[in-house]
Amino acid sequence: MGDDSEWLKLPVDQKCEHKLWKARLSGYEEALKIFQKIKDEKNPEWSKYLGLIKKFVTDSNAVVQLKGLEAALVYVENAHVAGKTTGEVVSGVVSKVFNQPKAKAKELGIEICLMYIEIEKGESVQEELLKGLDNKNPKIIVACTETLRKALSEFGSKIILLKPIIKVLPKLFESRDKAVRDEAKLIAVEIYRWIRDALRHPLQNINSVQLKELEEEWVKLPTGAPKPSRFLRSQQELEAKLEQQQSAGDAEGGGDDGDEVPQIDAYELLEAVEILSKLPKDFYDKIEAKKWQERKEALEAVEVLVKKPKLEAGDYADLVKALKKVVGKDTNVMLVALAAKCLTGLAVGLRKKFGQYAGHVVPTILEKFKEKKPQVVQALQEAIDAIFLTTTLQNISEDVLAVMDNKNPTIKQQTSLFIARSFRHCTASTLPKSLLKPFCAALLKHINDSAPEVRDAAFEALGTALKVVGEKAVNPFLADVDKLKLDKIKECSEKVELVHGKKAGSAAEKKDCKPAPGRAAPSGAAGDKDTKDVSVPKPGPLKKAPTTKAGGPPKKGKAAAPGGSANAGTKTKKGLETKEMVEPELSIEACEEKASAVLPPTCIQLLDSSNWKERLACMEEFQKAVELMDRTEMPCQALVRMLAKKPGWKETNFQVMQMKLHIVALIAQKGNFSKTCAQVVLDGLVDKIGDVKCGNNAKEAMTAIAEACMLPWTAEQVMSMAFSQKNPKNQSETLNWLSNAIKEFGFSGLNVKAFISNVKTALAATNPAVRTSAITLLGVMYLYVGPSLRMFFEDEKPALLSQIDAEFEKMQGQSPPTPTRGISKHSTSGTDEGEEGDEPDDGGNDVVDLLPRIEISDKITSELVSKIGDKNWKIRKEGLDEVAGIINEAKFIQPNIGELPTALKGRLNDSNKILVQQTLTILQQLAVAMGPNIKQHVKNLGIPVITVLGDSKNNVRAAALATVNAWAEQTGMKEWLEGEDLSEELKKENPFLRQELLGWLAEKLPTLRSTPTDLILCVPHLYSCLEDRNGDVRKKAQDALPFFMMHLGYEKMAKATGKLKPTSKDQVLSMLEKAKANMPSKPAAPAKTVSKPMGGSAPTKFQPTPAPVEDSVSSTIEAKPDLKKAKAPGISSKAKSAQGKKVPSKTTLKEDDDKSGPIFIVVPNGKEQRMRDEKGLKVLKWNFTTPRDEYIEQLKTQMSSCVAKWLQDEMFHSDFQHHNKALAVMVDHLESEKEGVIGCLDLILKWLTLRFFDTNTSVLMKALEYLKLLFTLLSEEEYHLTENEASSFIPYLILKVGEPKDVIRKDVRAILNRMCLVYPASKMFPFIMEGTKSKNSKQRAECLEELGCLVESYGMNVCQPTPGKALKEIAIHIGDRDNAVRNAALNTIVTVYNVHGDQVFKLIGNLSEKDMSMLEERIKRSAKRPSAVPVKQAEEKPQRTQNINSNANILRKGPAEDMSSKLNQARSMSGHPEAAQQMVRREFQLDLDEIENDNGTVRCEMPELVQHKLDDIFEPVLIPEPKIRSVSPHFDDMHSNTASTINFIISQVASGDISTSIQALTQIDEVLRQEDKAEAMSGHIDQFLIATFMQLRLIYSTHMADEKLDKDEIIKLYSCIIGNMISLFQIESLAREASTGVLKDLMHGLITLMLDSRIEDLEEGQQVIRSVNLLVVKVLEKSDQTNILSALLVLLQDSLLATATSPKFSELVMKCLWRMVRLLPDTINSINLDRILLDIHIFMKVFPKEKLKQCKSEFPIRTLKTLLHTLCKLKGPKILDHLTMIDNKNESELEAHLCRMMKHSMDQTGSKSEKETEKGASRIDEKSSKAKVNDFLAEIFKKIGSKENTKEGLAELYEYKKKYSDADIEPFLKNSSQFFQSYVERGLRVIEMEREGKGRIPSSTGISPQMEVTCVPTPTSTVSSIGNTNGEEVGPSVYLERLKILRQRCGLDNTKQDDRPPLTSLLSKPAIPPVASSTDMLHSKLSQLRESREQHQHSDLDSNQTHSAGTMTSSSSTTNIDDLKKRLERIKSSRK
Repeated sequence: MGDDSEWLKLPVDQKCEHKLWKARLSGYEEALKIFQKIKDEKNPEWSKYLGLIKKFVTDSNAVVQLKGLEAALVYVENAHVAGKTTGEVVSGVVSKVFNQPKAKAKELGIEICLMYIEIEKGESVQEELLKGLDNKNPKIIVACTETLRKALSEFGSKIILLKPIIKVLPKLFESRDKAVRDEAKLIAVEIYRWIRDALRHPLQNINSVQLKELEEEWVKLPTGAPKPSRFLRSQQELEAKLEQQQSAGDAEGGGDDGDEVPQIDAYELLEAVEILSKLPKDFYDKIEAKKWQERKEALEAVEVLVKKPKLEAGDYADLVKALKKVVGKDTNVMLVALAAKCLTGLAVGLRKKFGQYAGHVVPTILEKFKEKKPQVVQALQEAIDAIFLTTTLQNISEDVLAVMDNKNPTIKQQTSLFIARSFRHCTASTLPKSLLKPFCAALLKHINDSAPEVRDAAFEALGTALKVVGEKAVNPFLADVDKLKLDKIKECSEKVELVHGKKAGSAAEKKDCKPAPGRAAPSGAAGDKDTKDVSVPKPGPLKKAPTTKAGGPPKKGKAAAPGGSANAGTKTKKGLETKEMVEPELSIEACEEKASAVLPPTCIQLLDSSNWKERLACMEEFQKAVELMDRTEMPCQALVRMLAKKPGWKETNFQVMQMKLHIVALIAQKGNFSKTCAQVVLDGLVDKIGDVKCGNNAKEAMTAIAEACMLPWTAEQVMSMAFSQKNPKNQSETLNWLSNAIKEFGFSGLNVKAFISNVKTALAATNPAVRTSAITLLGVMYLYVGPSLRMFFEDEKPALLSQIDAEFEKMQGQSPPTPTRGISKHSTSGTDEGEEGDEPDDGGNDVVDLLPRIEISDKITSELVSKIGDKNWKIRKEGLDEVAGIINEAKFIQPNIGELPTALKGRLNDSNKILVQQTLTILQQLAVAMGPNIKQHVKNLGIPVITVLGDSKNNVRAAALATVNAWAEQTGMKEWLEGEDLSEELKKENPFLRQELLGWLAEKLPTLRSTPTDLILCVPHLYSCLEDRNGDVRKKAQDALPFFMMHLGYEKMAKATGKLKPTSKDQVLSMLEKAKANMPSKPAAPAKTVSKPMGGSAPTKFQPTPAPVEDSVSSTIEAKPDLKKAKAPGISSKAKSAQGKKVPSKTTLKEDDDKSGPIFIVVPNGKEQRMRDEKGLKVLKWNFTTPRDEYIEQLKTQMSSCVAKWLQDEMFHSDFQHHNKALAVMVDHLESEKEGVIGCLDLILKWLTLRFFDTNTSVLMKALEYLKLLFTLLSEEEYHLTENEASSFIPYLILKVGEPKDVIRKDVRAILNRMCLVYPASKMFPFIMEGTKSKNSKQRAECLEELGCLVESYGMNVCQPTPGKALKEIAIHIGDRDNAVRNAALNTIVTVYNVHGDQVFKLIGNLSEKDMSMLEERIKRSAKRPSAVPVKQAEEKPQRTQNINSNANILRKGPAEDMSSKLNQARSMSGHPEAAQQMVRREFQLDLDEIENDNGTVRCEMPELVQHKLDDIFEPVLIPEPKIRSVSPHFDDMHSNTASTINFIISQVASGDISTSIQALTQIDEVLRQEDKAEAMSGHIDQFLIATFMQLRLIYSTHMADEKLDKDEIIKLYSCIIGNMISLFQIESLAREASTGVLKDLMHGLITLMLDSRIEDLEEGQQVIRSVNLLVVKVLEKSDQTNILSALLVLLQDSLLATATSPKFSELVMKCLWRMVRLLPDTINSINLDRILLDIHIFMKVFPKEKLKQCKSEFPIRTLKTLLHTLCKLKGPKILDHLTMIDNKNESELEAHLCRMMKHSMDQTGSKSEKETEKGASRIDEKSSKAKVNDFLAEIFKKIGSKENTKEGLAELYEYKKKYSDADIEPFLKNSSQFFQSYVERGLRVIEMEREGKGRIPSSTGISPQMEVTCVPTPTSTVSSIGNTNGEEVGPSVYLERLKILRQRCGLDNTKQDDRPPLTSLLSKPAIPPVASSTDMLHSKLSQLRESREQHQHSDLDSNQTHSAGTMTSSSSTTNIDDLKKRLERIKSSRK
């Protein structure tokens, strides 16, 4: 038993490991209990058991093991760390639990496995279970299979990977053990439930009996899609949502969930088979053999191989090429069919990977349909259908459309049928208008074909299209079709069965998972297509087609009419014009006949009269007749022929001619004007267009004709006519007309090529006007065509080319104007409008379509190809040169380039690097020449270019990158990211390849809105790059990480780490966390309605109407930039600058408008967020020696949200001229966008720092110019630089102070000067000091000079960290080797000497003899003596700043970090304009710096208010009255300059030097005490208060913490401040000037002071706190009541929000509010209620009731309620009229609360009966029960008894007694001591006197015990009662008396002093205990006297008093008398 007792004592975890089974059993039981109790999954307790869980499940004792399993299950379910144990525990379960005989153990084991799956460890569990299937013990195999089956059944096939299970299934079916076979059967049934027929193929080889049994089971399964019944932890919250989705049919389930899972899995489950290596060795020889039998053998060998359902990716180009050759050229049709089958097999087995070959094969197959034999046709149909599913209709549309014009009816028929079948796989979104239009155009021709089978096929195709996209989309194309045919199309449409069963519209997304033909078995003809569509996951088309945006349109040009290129006119007409626009030519007789029917007979007769007046009259009649004619009756041709009749266009009289031309325009506008009519008149019009008088009329007529007959046709006619004649005037005017017409009509349909030849003719003209017009026309065309236009003129002479470039440069950045004219309204058929409306709509009118493309395939001969592949590099080079020549010559080419891709691909890995580079250059050319069609070559040519990125040579990599970018610009990114190619490249462990590729992806991914799912394939390789040996690879991988995450999401990325090693996984996960924080958001989709507002690149170019929604927008996949870029053939930087233009624009803005918008977008709190990011190290700190790319990228990213995209492109352009442009724009917008500039200031400054590193001087000059303007603006706006802005800008600016160019240095110095207005000079100082350490001597010298200027202007306090340290640093430079630096250092120290005197020598410490002698010499030479300084200072400061900025705002003061922006707003809101006008601005401008720089040591011997009066004090005249008179003149003389003097003195208040501050306060106090002088302070109150609370802050944060400072000094300073304030707040008119913001900060300062425990510890601290109490009361009573109430509300809100403030602070703010509430009855009428309610509304918005209730204290909510209740009580229902300032009343509960209160007060009829008692804001009604009253009183007495709240308690007791006069407080008093009772009574008496104004405390009591009452900090306390002599008036004699005492003390001569013994005796009693010293007591006396002075409005003031009070205020102890003497002496001497 000894053992037992031993293990019983062990802790649980040790028991679990004990060797005794009982101990373990007990341990497991206890552990189980512990596990069940722990509620927190992250509890550290879990970690103790981490290593033990495996032992729990593998225990050797079966009984114990059972208990262990139970505990383990609970552990896995609840512990956060359980996932770490997965592998070992599951393997333990498999090996040690599944073999147990007990069913319970097995069940628990299975449960544990399932629980691990639930906690996201499915992969590990499945891995262990699959290992278990290899175990020899059948029990284990059965249990593992059963576990897998249950897991699949519960979690579904998304969590449990089926592929590995299906792989082992056949093996399980072959097991000898029946139990295993049965279990295999069960799991096979379960798998079938999830993936249906996809399971048949893998199981086709099992025993037929078993298969039959399975079939029987499968049939019984329900047909509905299975749903998981259990979810992973992360999915559990989605569970409910998912169920709803699934019940709704999961319409979007496409892809890999929902009912479509089977089709996806079928292919995925198969193992890919590699067949290329298995091809017969002699295959390529045999396939070329002459004997057909040999060729057949070769094909049969391939057929066998390609029957494998899934083929491994590889290079099948040669095989496809061979098969294609057989299909196209073999004469034996049997072999053609066989080759087609092989192609089918390849397409089916490779799926998407076959897509790259589709383009080569499709035309061949389609053309082979000429064969009639059914088996050939069927084989070809299967092949083309299978191939279609590997690509998109978009990609092969070119080839298909080309075949549509074949003469062979069978080919036409089969192509139409193929189109119909293809359409069935499309949806409305994958069949956009741009694609549908060319197909419909071609099919419409076929429905008129002579062969019935062609017509039927076309009807079927059109019917299918109708079914897929709906009538609305197709009808515009069918406008010309007659009713019979239309009905036929509709009939076909009804018969069509779409691949996805229901109407395409609704199933748009669903279809994509539909199967391809013959996936399971490649058989079946097109007819039974639907049934056999077994399993192609066809997400392809859906995802792919949207790329149409980039490339789709190309076909359109050709498709619409094959002859397109030749004749742009017919091209866009689609056969409609033949019907309407061209009418037969009439004979002249017929015309005359028709004309005479509508014209007056005289008119016709006079047409050819010889008298011009008659002709003119005739024309007038003609015009009237035309104006009155109806359109349908107007014989246009007849009328124009009449006009053309002799003299016709040879008319000599210009008036008649003008009329004629006007009539032509009228006829064209009003009639149905055909091209025939146009041809009659155009020649004449062109002839007259150059005529000075008639030219304009001719142009109008031509414009009208262009509207009637369309511009493309008219323009072509006009141009050919103009250039067929010799008149240069006509030619230039025609070109001018065309330029305008293009702007008016848009560019749609114009034949660029035809114009270009005419323009070239014009450019070669001798007449300069013609050349100029031609260049202007080119400029207009450039707007639409873009940079590619220049390609046509590259061979022009340089001079001409430069003119053209200049014109293009002018147009750059502009966008084409919106077309205002189009086809005239009367065109009869709807197609016209469809035509003109849709043309732009397809986005197809890209230049890429309009420029005729040349077919170069015939030039790519086999000789050329073999040259490129020759062994001799020179011949290879010749071949490449030829290719480059062909492409150059063709300019724009068609996508069919024959064998070229294969040839070029071979050269990409050429051993000769020069050839590799040449090949890359050719590929770049190719991309530009082919345009978006290049995308079909991405897989076979683009990906090999990426391989070149791994080249070891830098220049080759750069060329490859440029090529990839050129391609991506045309194709968009989707093609690159689709499939496995990119991931395969990333897989290669080539560091160059990896870093380049990742860098490229990091650049491209952020611009995409979405990406193909295949991107996930790159992730595992990305992770391996994160741990690559190469640092650059790791860096690039980290940079790319956030962008991968942006598209894939954190979850997928984290899941992908599952396969990593544990150490790697942790590292990668931590990187993912970081990346998650930096993850950018996806770019927003472009607005749907937009007409592409992007100038510069081609896509926009042809838009006459808003751009196509389908085209520019539907692309869900593409990046916006690519969206545009992709279409511009030769896009240069131009396109890039334009790319993003559409980000900001949301409507059909064009680029001009775009640029007219704001350039800086104000992002709320954007700047604050950026600072937080930088602080939290989420972004790089702006700190570098030279800017690295990542800084520039980061800045770009940050700017993207708040700077207009077009400007950003200019700012980050590689060309400096663009930077200059950007700066010019920023200068223009500076004034108009102040808010934006300030919002983005940090970014602007950072960008400017980058410019400091540019080498271009013009940019630098521009930047400095901008900075000067910027800082001027900022100082006007009273902005203060934040620390962040300063530190990321000033150091870089200082670098430039050392520039060699004088002009730059001067500018930089000017900027530094201006910066002192927005950033404290004291903070600038360290930055400049840092600049003196530079290696650049110019910089050192300039920085030293700047330091001298700072000291000179702002005094010694700017020297940071201390004057001593700073001067020592400066002095070091006296010994510098550079003369300029030495001089600068000496000058700076001399400047300091001039300010500071001899003390300088002490500060600079030891200098070498040489340096010291130099310094002394320099000081001697400088004739300035210290005495001169103050004047200099007073003068120079204004001067220095005045020239910088004479209109800085007056209200700007205070250091940046102290001034909250709220304060600034508040201040500017309540600023006083009158005050502003009084001030002398320039002086005041500087006190900002005085204040900020704590400028203490500056001597205050300026024009002081005191100086003139001091002598009067000493004159023995005792009568005070005359004194004032005698002083006044001085004062008034000064008054002109009073404002500046006051400014200066106020600025001294905030000085860091205590004595300076005290001196300033003394002077101000003197002004305030003389009522006739006090008004001089008006307008300076805010300024003074700000200076004061800044001084309070300074004391609080700096002086109090300074050990060396004598605390008596601080007390003295406090006394001065408080005395001053009390004086100020006695004078109501001044007190009311204080604005809300300032009051808020003042109250903040005072309350902070009251709570400062450090003060209480000081000897006289209590006295200070009492005085503050008194001051607070004064502030509350005397300030503008609205302002102070508002300030308190804001302060309360801030203090509750700030977590750092103590609850005591908020409590004191609330006490102040209660005080205000008490004053409300008297002040309610003077309060601006609307503003107060707005403040309360804002408060309640920030703190809704619910949130307030959560506060620890109940006071806030009570305070609020009391305030509102009081307001309601005082104002009644009218209060609801005061909510006018609140914009949205629903944002807070204010209105509702007021309504409730009103209702409540209405209900309580006797409102008198309800009294408000303010016990912290609780209400006590008179009716309130006794118990409540007692509670309330108990609460009050508790307060009185507490040290902190005693005063408040007394006040509340007084209130209570006043309200309930009969209340009995005896019971509360009788238990207390006698002392307490008398204390309470006395306290109540004091309050009563104070409230009733009796204030008579016998003087004999002095300050005795009441003082105790006031020693508690509370706003209600008041010292005022203490020494108020006796309410009578106080005459001047009192003050004289006081003065005598002072003089006596100071040892000055005195007169007799027995005038007022009581006062004197009172004052001279120094021993009153509670008061620290008589001076202090005197201090409080003075404040009382002042109070009584205010009460009795005593106006006679003696200047003597002022001085004495001032002196007293500033002294706090008798020990300072000597000090006083000294100061008086000093004042006297300075006076002399």
